[in-house]
Amino acid sequence: MSGTIIPNTPIAVDFWQIKKCNHVHLFFLSHMHSDHTAGLSPKWNRPIYCSPLTAKILQLRLQVNGRWIHPLEEGVPHMLKLDNIRKETMTVTLIDANHCPGSVMFLFEGYFGTILYTGDFRYTPDMLKHPALNNRKTIDVLYLDNTNCNPDRALPSRQEATRQIVDLIRRHPEHDVMIGLYSLGKETLLRDLAVEFQTCIRVSPKRLELINLLKLKDVFILEETASSVCAVERRRRFYAVDQSEINYNSVIKWNNFYPTIAILPTGREAEKCNKNAYVIPYSDHSSFQELGKFVAALTPSSIVPIVKSYMCETYFKQHLSSPRTTLSNVTIPESVRTFMRERNRRQTVSRCFQRTTIQRVPRGVVFEPLEESFTRPMSAGTQTVNKSETLFLSQKNHLAPSSKDSALLPKKKKKNRYSTGLFK
Repeated sequence: MSGTIIPNTPIAVDFWQIKKCNHVHLFFLSHMHSDHTAGLSPKWNRPIYCSPLTAKILQLRLQVNGRWIHPLEEGVPHMLKLDNIRKETMTVTLIDANHCPGSVMFLFEGYFGTILYTGDFRYTPDMLKHPALNNRKTIDVLYLDNTNCNPDRALPSRQEATRQIVDLIRRHPEHDVMIGLYSLGKETLLRDLAVEFQTCIRVSPKRLELINLLKLKDVFILEETASSVCAVERRRRFYAVDQSEINYNSVIKWNNFYPTIAILPTGREAEKCNKNAYVIPYSDHSSFQELGKFVAALTPSSIVPIVKSYMCETYFKQHLSSPRTTLSNVTIPESVRTFMRERNRRQTVSRCFQRTTIQRVPRGVVFEPLEESFTRPMSAGTQTVNKSETLFLSQKNHLAPSSKDSALLPKKKKKNRYSTGLFK
């Protein structure tokens, strides 16, 4: 899972495990892929800062209450308070990450220096022209998307990968085309294929709902209504399906019904599952070569990999500026430290209070108060049992007392069953 708590700050990005970040009060969401939203749910009750488009998808997909969602306009510095007395503030600027609809990078500036958090991104030279990045400002810490930080693996541009997919489809003119995708992303690829082949892309109701929210080109149609609306020949049908559906059994099933090729556009390494299945290196993450250009242009003081299992700083040491800066030696202003401490204490007390105030409701029959003690006949003598023990035993087994025990309970006056007035 991706996500980071920025050390010595009240800031977290794509991190939603509240018990591990009680001191945090500024939560940022880079985009709506599932590995960046783990922990978010309709019960979330803290402010979230994100792009306007991500805000809409967040409400659509996860039903987070809109009162907690704070969309921030891209390209504009936004000032946020870091304490409860407005003594310390910071600015955050959102920059298009070129990854999926609504994805952004965050540029944080405050007492901790300047931090650029890329989230998932696909580098383009135009990023360096952004006003927030082209002013030669020193980046103290660069949180870098290192998904493809492998010098031995080259990735084509998305334009080149699209051309490879077009060529593949042209080599199979009599085949249906199944394209495996995540629930969000690569909509541009689908649109380009629809325009290239003058056809419609058949999608599920859930995907169409998202496409309508994104206000994309009108080339998408529901699977069940496509044949009656989309004027195309039977041999050329395009489907956008979930990536998990591109597997051996599915490809066999599709081909039993009609000749079909399956295409998996991904930058990740994947094995070909069937002779009619194809993996095309279409990636929404920066290639190793693109990462090198990005880091060389920014010359940050230090790099922190977003994907923790892949180290990448050693590949770009020659591009780092000096002196090297780390967040571990940042001095936290007293007002911020106090605010973080108070939030941590309030959250801890709140959880303890919730645990201690939960009362278990007894199940079963509720009996009249018993005598302070009574003597129960036993085969081998007598035994004195107090009323709390008797109540516990009856509640534990969810059973009324036995006939012998009932005889020892106080007698209730028997009601006349005809006293209701129904029979007079």
